[in-house]
Amino acid sequence: MTLFPPTPWKNGTLACLTGRGCSHLTDMAIIHISILSQELTLVDSDGTVLFRASISSGAAGTGFEEGSGRTPTGRFTICSKHGENAPLNALFRARIPVGTWPCPDAPQDAILARILCLEGLDRANANTRARYIYIHGTSDIAHLGTPASHGCIRLSPNDIATLYPLVPLGTTVIIA
Repeated sequence: MTLFPPTPWKNGTLACLTGRGCSHLTDMAIIHISILSQELTLVDSDGTVLFRASISSGAAGTGFEEGSGRTPTGRFTICSKHGENAPLNALFRARIPVGTWPCPDAPQDAILARILCLEGLDRANANTRARYIYIHGTSDIAHLGTPASHGCIRLSPNDIATLYPLVPLGTTVIIA
């Protein structure tokens, strides 16, 4: 299979998408998130990279404690998706679009564009959904590539909007 060459965006992240469209994606595609390299990779069942982007994980490191600001590790599934067709600067609170960014009362690290909610599949990360740990767009694109979040996995608005239609509910996510 031939991949399109990497497409750079303003924030320096890369996306590699196949020329086959999205119809070939099934629950066999898996998202791998590397804490060490601060990178998200979507691979199909053959190991072909379908998408790659810089991320920002928890500034406090990894862990499972509620309120810790740490990113949980292990196996997860995408349990809900929010923001389909929302503009890239859509600002979310409680998974609901409430306006556009920038706005005066928005936090510096606003949740933008799309949200993929995670449910932990391991005993240690079973509280992930209750902790509101997401893969989401961020307004803080300057810190992508370094741990800077409050526990979530941050992507640029362009990258989360590209990833969103590629991953159905139930997609497996591995954070390590």
